[in-house]
Amino acid sequence: MLLVLLAIILAMGGVMFFNKAFTPEYGLDLAGGTTVTLQPVTPNGTPPTEESLNLAVGIIRNRVNGSGISDAEVAKSGDNIVISVPGAGQEEVVKLVGTTAELRFRQVMAVAAGSPPPPAQMPTQAPTPAPSASPTATGKQNSRAPKPGQTATPSPTGSPAGRALSSALTNPSPGATQAPSDKKPAKNASPSAEPSQSAAPSAQPTAPAVDPNDPMAGVDPTGIDPAVLKQFQELDCSKDNGQGAQDDPNKQFVGCSQDSSTKYVLDKAAVTGTSIDTATAGVDQTTGEWLVQLSFKGDGPTQWSKVTTTAFNSQPPRNQVAMVLDGVVISAPVIQEPITGGRAQISGSFTQVTADELASQLKFGALPLKFKKGSIEEVSSTLGADQLRGGLIAGAIGLGLVLIYSMLYYRGLGVVSVLSLVVASVLTYQAVVILGALAGFRLSLPHIIGLIVSIGITADSFIVYFERIRDEMKEGRRSLRTAVEVAWVRARRTILIADAVMFIAAVVLYFLAVGGVAGFAFAMGLTTLIDIAVVFMFTKPFVALLAKRKFFARGHKLSGLDAERMSVQTSAGSTPTPQEA
Repeated sequence: MLLVLLAIILAMGGVMFFNKAFTPEYGLDLAGGTTVTLQPVTPNGTPPTEESLNLAVGIIRNRVNGSGISDAEVAKSGDNIVISVPGAGQEEVVKLVGTTAELRFRQVMAVAAGSPPPPAQMPTQAPTPAPSASPTATGKQNSRAPKPGQTATPSPTGSPAGRALSSALTNPSPGATQAPSDKKPAKNASPSAEPSQSAAPSAQPTAPAVDPNDPMAGVDPTGIDPAVLKQFQELDCSKDNGQGAQDDPNKQFVGCSQDSSTKYVLDKAAVTGTSIDTATAGVDQTTGEWLVQLSFKGDGPTQWSKVTTTAFNSQPPRNQVAMVLDGVVISAPVIQEPITGGRAQISGSFTQVTADELASQLKFGALPLKFKKGSIEEVSSTLGADQLRGGLIAGAIGLGLVLIYSMLYYRGLGVVSVLSLVVASVLTYQAVVILGALAGFRLSLPHIIGLIVSIGITADSFIVYFERIRDEMKEGRRSLRTAVEVAWVRARRTILIADAVMFIAAVVLYFLAVGGVAGFAFAMGLTTLIDIAVVFMFTKPFVALLAKRKFFARGHKLSGLDAERMSVQTSAGSTPTPQEA
């Protein structure tokens, strides 16, 4: 077991080295951060309802502190919501909590350049995106925003659950001269558009000349509301890409891509964010790119299958399905096959951070209110640093007193207590650092209090075991080796029951409380698990190892197992010594 414990410590050290994380992440009170006040905006200007505010607080709290260990705080202040996030900049906090996360899946009706091209780059013909040649082909994007003509493919594993993959396909530049491409639904053909070079008849259709100043060139108005078409004609995404707009899912919508390079006319929402069951960030095993995996619930799988089937049987650009988040098109993949199974994937040039961010927004739902930024303040860590110094001093004093008591009372066995506490400290530090790097855990004062209190809990486990050993040896009928094993069987049950009670209390407190109290409970639960690991994998095996040494087996006065120390007298008044195995 000692070798297993050593392997665990080395493995955790390797994780720290691989992630280049050697110090803990600190919470708001120790590292400072940003406090943002959000002011609700209602359509008629009336105060928001208490129910909508409470719902918004819950959703924002889940976004910034979904695991309960990041030390972020969310609270109501009148009709406003105050969010404090440790170690984060202003823009990052506002971006994380200020978006409503309303997701819609809409069929694309028309596509055009996001802004009028410069006079020197005016096209002579309407660009038409070409469909992808292969259902498994994907490409790279230069930004998170999609381009028209991205691909949607079924899962390469052949499972019934399809997935939508957005990747950049050939997107004609404004200066390109291309002809419309024909797509037949039942074939995986890749027609390429080429301009006609002569007046002679050709198999390739020749695009008619269009007015270079007409933004509607090449747009099929069939099925598009005239008012929406006019809005599409006038929209300039370079001036406003519509971020934060609350689109009506029951009406057609005009939107821009995130990089403002493309504008779309989108049909009524076929699937909404409320149909999303789960949203997780992951890595595509084939390309290594970060993506967001979605699964639908309720009528979502049926609606998703219906819209992808409709898009598949449509001509470009209506063979695309746009994913609209907070009024902005974040992806518009080409549907190459109807996707069934109720699953989809959103991919692009995501990083781990942006993929986690989008998955968190989609998973925890849309805000019931629209907010505007109020005050934004930077939080100083000066006061927390002083309190941290005091807490560390208190912890050092407590640890020192425990060690002194162990050495004076248990003498040689006190060495086991000291080393066990050292091992527990190493494991705790490694766990805190790794959780900070991989799970967003931030060490705050309540966490430190929980860690300091756990020193006594860990020492209590050693005391239970040592006293059991002494009880087994008091009558002088057992050797030390035998006493160590028999005492362990009896002490183990007591240690597990005590730690189980502590762990259950920590879990209940963690789920019922928020903020600092939840942080204290998390630290208590973490150290309780570490205590069990140390007692089972270090303390007991190490005591069994020491029992083979003559210094302990013969009951030396400094071993802590001598008869005089245990106050044991025989009936003849003589003092027995432990039997040597």
